[in-house]
Amino acid sequence: MEADNEIPLTARDRGGRVFIPVVHEVLSRRVCQKKWKNIAAAGGAGELVVKTQDSRQLFENILERARALDPANTRKWFDDLVLESFDGGILHIGCPDAAIAQYLHDRCLAAFTQAAQNVTGHLVSVQFRPVRVGAEPIIPATVQSGVKLHPDYNFDNFVVGPCNRLAHASCIAVSQNPGAIYNPLFLYGNVGLGKTHLLHAICHESLRNKPTLSVQFLNCEVFVNGFISAIEKGQLADFQNLYRSVDVLIIDDVQFLRQREQSQEEFFHTFNALYNNRRQIVLTADSAPADLQSLEERLISRFKWGLVARLDAPSYETRIAIVKKKASLRGLDLPEGVAELIAEHIKSNIRELEGALTIIYATARTAQSPITLNLAKQALGFQDNPTAKSLSMGDIIAAVSESFDVRITDLQSKKRSQSITLPRQLCMYLARTLTRHSLEEIGGHLGGRDHSTVLHACTKVEQLYKSDANFRSRIDKLTTHITRGM
Repeated sequence: MEADNEIPLTARDRGGRVFIPVVHEVLSRRVCQKKWKNIAAAGGAGELVVKTQDSRQLFENILERARALDPANTRKWFDDLVLESFDGGILHIGCPDAAIAQYLHDRCLAAFTQAAQNVTGHLVSVQFRPVRVGAEPIIPATVQSGVKLHPDYNFDNFVVGPCNRLAHASCIAVSQNPGAIYNPLFLYGNVGLGKTHLLHAICHESLRNKPTLSVQFLNCEVFVNGFISAIEKGQLADFQNLYRSVDVLIIDDVQFLRQREQSQEEFFHTFNALYNNRRQIVLTADSAPADLQSLEERLISRFKWGLVARLDAPSYETRIAIVKKKASLRGLDLPEGVAELIAEHIKSNIRELEGALTIIYATARTAQSPITLNLAKQALGFQDNPTAKSLSMGDIIAAVSESFDVRITDLQSKKRSQSITLPRQLCMYLARTLTRHSLEEIGGHLGGRDHSTVLHACTKVEQLYKSDANFRSRIDKLTTHITRGM
């Protein structure tokens, strides 16, 4: 009799047909039940060979191959996936929840399918499905509108800093008690600063607290296109009922309503219906409500009824924390100096930070080398830049004082005259750009200002830099003078 731990690689029946053993592994991993499955070889030629006798080892090999094929979408929680069954040429992979199953299906299906075929040597297919673990409920991966929630975008994975603390706290409050506080909640900021992450986190947390909650999460463009389609098809009543009867309405990029008068009218009435029924409304845009041009004043005023929270570019310390968090999610162990290297060179966009990690990870795997500081520099094309390390606040303040003909003591004072305020704001901007000082440290050198004042100053200088060619030229020359002078 065949021993329980011995699985033959191949077998044939009396007709010469090829069989391979398939292992079913339950989630507890305590029971392995062998099943013979008749798998037809392509064209009837050759033998089907199973590359490992151990189903667990086979699945680990598939995971390793999938990581190599798709480093950008590799996540640490890949280790939580289980081989649920291998039946009829289909590899069924169990996932902790529906959001992860949806993520894998949308982003990783090709990589897992190719990995499974490479490891098994067969034309197998892959399916992902959520499995219930213990008493944990399976949260839907999509809300009513069909937006697929990203499993990484939750509050635990959001790095909080001075640039986003208010937005983060308000989103937590809204998710815990929808419709009762901060209604509407309006988030704004440039691209890549975490607005979408927070919206997904609100959905995750709201559904975790109350799985029966009715949530609509969509981009504003989807709302506008849906409205147009409803008019064309004579289904306006259905459209209105869809959005006016939910518990939580989340709309991303509401600035898309600009210059769309009928859509603004419809959204106005939708907003009123939800607000009057104490249903939660969350909106995001690329600028503050007052700066949303071509929107009706009555809409802008309603956007201000609740809480308006801005997300700014992260400071150097926050960028380091973000890089380390992103690395942890991918299961990467970054050596000392790599996170600091990325944070020093990429300053405005969190998505670019994550992209830098992907490049480093892919380079290391291609070279079959561990991640090192030198490898990271080569992968990203960064050169050593001693300027950021050697420049001091004193250097910057002195240079700005000379350029604008103001006294250093005035820059460091509490005075708010225009002739002093702009040079002081420029000092803050240059310090944040050229040094590693925190926002609090920069403000401390310039009259004891807090971090929000420094963020405001940086935003204003950036706007002037984009809109005023003379001002831009002056800043560029001043920056060159400061850096070369060192």
